Amino acid sequence: MFEAVEELIGEHADLEKRLADPAVHADQAEARRLGKRYAELTPVVSTFRSWRQTGDDIGTARELAAEDPEFAAEVKDLERLREQLTDRLRLLLVPRDPSDDKDVILEVKAGEGGEESALFAGDLLRMYLRYAERLGWKTEIIDANASDLGGYKDVQVAVKTRGSVEPGQGVWARLKYEGGVHRVQRVPATESAGRIHTSAAGVLVTPEADEVEVEINAGDLRVDVYRSSGPGGQSVNTTDSAVRITHLPTGVVVSCQNEKSQLQNKEQAMRILRSRLLAAAQEEAEREASDARRSQVRTVDRSERIRTYNFPENRISDHRVGFKSYNLDQVLDGELDAVIQACVDADSAAKLAAAQ
Repeated sequence: MFEAVEELIGEHADLEKRLADPAVHADQAEARRLGKRYAELTPVVSTFRSWRQTGDDIGTARELAAEDPEFAAEVKDLERLREQLTDRLRLLLVPRDPSDDKDVILEVKAGEGGEESALFAGDLLRMYLRYAERLGWKTEIIDANASDLGGYKDVQVAVKTRGSVEPGQGVWARLKYEGGVHRVQRVPATESAGRIHTSAAGVLVTPEADEVEVEINAGDLRVDVYRSSGPGGQSVNTTDSAVRITHLPTGVVVSCQNEKSQLQNKEQAMRILRSRLLAAAQEEAEREASDARRSQVRTVDRSERIRTYNFPENRISDHRVGFKSYNLDQVLDGELDAVIQACVDADSAAKLAAAQ
C-alpha cells in the first residue's frame, strides 16, 4: 500500500536540498514554485512516516502481547491510530485542484423576482464579504449595478488572500463550491400581505487568471464604449467611460462601468475576461477527462439550484450534499465554514472513491 509515496519522499528530499541553496532564491518566481511544491508534499511525507512507524510499533506490541497480555490494549490503540493515518494519507494523495491556491472573481446576479431577487443578491454579496473578512482575505468591488431599493442587479468582486496559505485553504479551494443558483424563501420587503415568496440569484466563481495563463489576441476583441448609467458621480454619468468587451472566438461578453475612466474600466473588464476564459478552458479539460476523476460537487450543472435559504425556518440547505442547518442568520453574517466544509468533504470522498 502507498508504494507511490516513496517517489514523493524522494522529490521532497530533493526540494529540501534545492531550497537550502542560496542560488535558487536569486530567482524569486522559481523559489516560490519550489516552496509551494515542498509545502504540498510535507504533510504527505510526515503522515506516511507516522503510518510506517505505527506499523512497526504494532508488530513490536504484538510480540510483547504474546508474552504479556497487558500489551493487548496497546495493540488495539495502535491499530486504531494506523487506521486513522491510513484514511488521512489516502485523502492527502487525492489529486489536488491546481487552481486551489488562486484568487477568484465572484459574480452575483439577480434572477427572476425583480427587486426581491436584487435584495437577495445584496444579501449574498454581504455574506461573502463578511466570510472573506473572517478569513482575513482582501475584497475589491470590480463592478456593480445597484437596484433602486439597495440591492444589486449584478455585482462582481475580486477576493484575494493576503499571503501564503495552507493547502486547501486558498480562496478558490473554498469558494469554488458557491457557483450555481441560490434560492431564497421569505416575505419580501415589497410584500404588504405578509406572504412568503420564492426568488433566486445566481453566483459565478472563477479563478482569477494571470496574463501569462490566458493569451488574448487583441484582434479577437471588439471593444465598445458607452455612457455609464446609474449612480456614480458626475464624470461617470456624463462621459463615455463604460466599456464592453466581446471576445469574438468564444462570444464571451464582459462590461464594466464602475470606474471613472475608460482605461480603468477596460483594465477591470480584461481581468474578468481572462478569468472567464481560464474557467472555460478548465471546464473543457474536465469534460475531456475521465468521468472517474471528476468531482461530483464540481460537475453540478450551474442551472440547477444548489442551495435554499429559508428565512421563516432560519434554515439553510445545500441540495448537492444533503447539508442542512438552522442558523441561517449566522451564515448570512459570514459563518459559512460548516456549509462549505460539507461540500469539501463530499468532493474529497468522490475523488477518493474514483482513485481507488
